[in-house]
Amino acid sequence: MTLKFEKQNAIATVTIDRPPVNALTLALYGEIAETFEAAKAWDDVNAIVFTGAGEKAFCAGLDLNEFLAATIQDDPKRAAIVRRSFAAVRHAPVPVIAAVNGPAFGAGCVYASVADIRIAAEHARFGMPEINVGRCGGAAHMTRHLPQGLLRRMYFTGQPIDAREAWRVGFVQEVVPYADLAATAQAMAAVIAAKAPIGLRMAKEALNRVEFMQTEDGYELEQSFSTRLMTTEDAREATRAVVEKRPPVFVGR
Repeated sequence: MTLKFEKQNAIATVTIDRPPVNALTLALYGEIAETFEAAKAWDDVNAIVFTGAGEKAFCAGLDLNEFLAATIQDDPKRAAIVRRSFAAVRHAPVPVIAAVNGPAFGAGCVYASVADIRIAAEHARFGMPEINVGRCGGAAHMTRHLPQGLLRRMYFTGQPIDAREAWRVGFVQEVVPYADLAATAQAMAAVIAAKAPIGLRMAKEALNRVEFMQTEDGYELEQSFSTRLMTTEDAREATRAVVEKRPPVFVGR
């Protein structure tokens, strides 16, 4: 099994486990897509941690041996599977935390970018080396996060940035020692998972939808989500809990 999955305390953990560097086959792209698409039915999950096994790599990108065997005729079909996989992570119904346990190159860098929050181990690096193997990388996703000059330097040179540089430019939200990575990601997921399930799902959808809208239009849409939330029991419980200075008890409706 190249993709591990577990649920505990309203948190799902999805782990790419394909030694030695968690490189991606077309089948693994498909597994990731199916797993994150299935999250729409996970009523018992409020946050997802997405990570890789070991410390050699979060994901080193496409398995080049498989790529060499592919034909030009196959490429459009392969590309559609890759796009579906990235979209499944980005549009997961609940917040996704990428716990980047090592270098994230090519598709691995894109998987980190389509998560909502990125926590990186100190030795992690982020790169788009596709130009070195005759391909174009995931700039359409990375441009959401990186300044154009830095993005183009990475794209044209194939040279990565380290975790501290990624934090400095705002791509990564926290950098921690590798030994602390899993616990740090789980702790943040626990904070998120304790929120109202309906509120989290609406907040995730709202953020995804307003990202590229004009400010006023986006805010109007966001307000409409707030109005919808007012009709839920959990929203009223959240307000009561704050007023009464106690933890909220959510019922999911």
